[in-house]
Amino acid sequence: MTSTAVFFDLDNTLLRGTALIQLGRGLHARGYLSARTMMRAAWLEAWYRATGAEHAGHTIEARDTVLSLIAGRDVEVFGQHCAEIFAERIVGRFCDEAVALSQDHLTAGHDVWLVTASPVEIAELCAQHLGFTGGLGTIAERADGAYTGRLHNGLLHGPAKAVAVQGLADDHGYDLAESYAYSDSINDLPMLQLVGKPHAVNPDSRLREHAQRHDWLIHDFHDGGNKVRRRITRSVVAGASIALAARAIVRWG
Repeated sequence: MTSTAVFFDLDNTLLRGTALIQLGRGLHARGYLSARTMMRAAWLEAWYRATGAEHAGHTIEARDTVLSLIAGRDVEVFGQHCAEIFAERIVGRFCDEAVALSQDHLTAGHDVWLVTASPVEIAELCAQHLGFTGGLGTIAERADGAYTGRLHNGLLHGPAKAVAVQGLADDHGYDLAESYAYSDSINDLPMLQLVGKPHAVNPDSRLREHAQRHDWLIHDFHDGGNKVRRRITRSVVAGASIALAARAIVRWG
């Protein structure tokens, strides 16, 4: 049994962009989402691409939208749809450099976990694909084989990730002082601070500043994307139309 564990965030860390938006596109194609909802999702993705930062309100909005869409849906059927969408829209978006880092840890004999606010169905598919020890994600409550439209234990986001990582350490005997965590977002600071070897990957501005101040390792794998981000920040964040954002999403997708 290894005492060293590694904890990876998903969006903009292992994955280019956000898994939830790709899930939304796949659900739209299967009749779950209206065109209006999908347009709003395009705007959120453009905002994320432009700023490189998560927004708590956007995260809550995405969560509530997904919960409303799956309320009453059959768990098994939704799981099948998630597997199809993963193969169609997510598997090709992994960042090669970040994946290589994770595989180095596996080769070294470390346990590697995915810890993401995305639905646990997507987290488990990603973890299985990458050969990880396991994947933790947000769990939608289930009853009698269907989703209730509520969450089980809340959104796996921010401080909740640190609680989940501590739980894994308690269950598996990990030495967190010798363990690693990788993320792009200041929202994951509680998880990053919990381990002895935190790494910032494609960090947002606040996390980059914190990482530099504390001499953390910083990985920039998306330099081209960062140039695009700087170029469009003025137009998107300063008030570009939703239609413009949607066109940007189509181009990047």
